[in-house]
Amino acid sequence: MSKSQPDRVRRAQPSKSELERRSEPDRRVNVVHALLYGSVRPRRRGPRRGGEQRLGAVDWHHPWWLAVGLLIVALSCADAALTLLLIAHGAYEVNPLLAPLVRASGTAFILLKVGLTGGGIVCLTMLSRLKIFGWLPVKLILYVVLLAYIVLIAYELKLLGML
Repeated sequence: MSKSQPDRVRRAQPSKSELERRSEPDRRVNVVHALLYGSVRPRRRGPRRGGEQRLGAVDWHHPWWLAVGLLIVALSCADAALTLLLIAHGAYEVNPLLAPLVRASGTAFILLKVGLTGGGIVCLTMLSRLKIFGWLPVKLILYVVLLAYIVLIAYELKLLGML
């Protein structure tokens, strides 16, 4: 053998059909169908191994978290509407990031506030089985946010004289 030829003899690569052992069609090909089917009939309701705490460990979350998330987003909508009502009665926005937006456009303020809250709630719901800093359950943060919004709405209603 010359130096240009490899020392070992190369074997032919097996074809894709020789490597494929599944008898069923690959369900990952149709993404929309896989998402809809997985929402109705999820396969992993819990982690595969005990103590597994990574993000992709489950593909199903308890409906309770949907209820908590929707309630937080609804309270965020109410907070935005009550904030605009209070501003119409002479109050001002305390949040320095949202104050210029409130003065410019009430609709943009509501959309940004509810959008940011909704995005945050989606992230927290996806992470609800994990712990932050190794000890703080993320689901506890969802409950704290819900409680904070309830207190905030009660405070705003009291300011308006409705409570």
